[in-house]
Amino acid sequence: MFVDWQLFRRRALGMSLIALVIVFIVWNIPQLNVVLYPFRLFVTFVHESGHGLAAILSGGEFVRFEVMANGAGLATTRGGSRAIILPAGYLSAALFGAGLFFITNRVPYPRIIAVVLAIGLAALSLLFGQTSQIALTVGLAFAGALTLIGLFASRYLVVFMLNVLAIITALNAVLDLFFLTRNLEARTDEGRVLNDAAAFTLEIVPHTSVALWAWLWAVISIALLSYAGYRSLLKPLIEDAMLASRRARRQPIVREVDPEPVYYDDYTPEYED
Repeated sequence: MFVDWQLFRRRALGMSLIALVIVFIVWNIPQLNVVLYPFRLFVTFVHESGHGLAAILSGGEFVRFEVMANGAGLATTRGGSRAIILPAGYLSAALFGAGLFFITNRVPYPRIIAVVLAIGLAALSLLFGQTSQIALTVGLAFAGALTLIGLFASRYLVVFMLNVLAIITALNAVLDLFFLTRNLEARTDEGRVLNDAAAFTLEIVPHTSVALWAWLWAVISIALLSYAGYRSLLKPLIEDAMLASRRARRQPIVREVDPEPVYYDDYTPEYED
């Protein structure tokens, strides 16, 4: 069956942008948290996995991670570079979301993308989330849902769901910006570090502002998602429009000319002898 991918992706993107506006509003209203609760847990799952994978890439060990019922999370690592591990929660979520958005709107196989993503979530859950019942449940539940959507849902629904997950995850730092900037102190009175930006300030770059790093991570998140949107959607649309314009200029102009009218005279002269 022929699929108009340009129209298809424009519609999916439009629905995702509408969803993003709703998400941004609801995300920061505690009374409406129940609406986005499963997605908040998914973002936390990706966020904490990012800390752990950063530990592995920087020469350390990813021990386990937890997802808590209130949407918070905790990754336990051993060794590695703290300068890489601490910002990796938000930045890896931004990279994951931007990459998923790019692949979803550039590669015309959304069902395969959904199933591959499901396999990855299941693997992370079983390898590092078994000590956290919520983390294990979130990972396996989303893996199952993505598998079912990828196998049985319409292409529009598959692309829409992948775009929504990509946008929400990519903008994790932006959606949490109010939380990060409201908690500017590195430690509470009890000595507990409030968030990644505070921990990064305390351990890596003391005497700098927590808000500075929170805003920087948010800007990087927006930049990555914007670049993914440009390369996967805007650039192909511009190229298609330019190609169509060149083809139109090369095509000869053919004008239909009406033939000259032919008149038939019904008068038959009479000949006299």
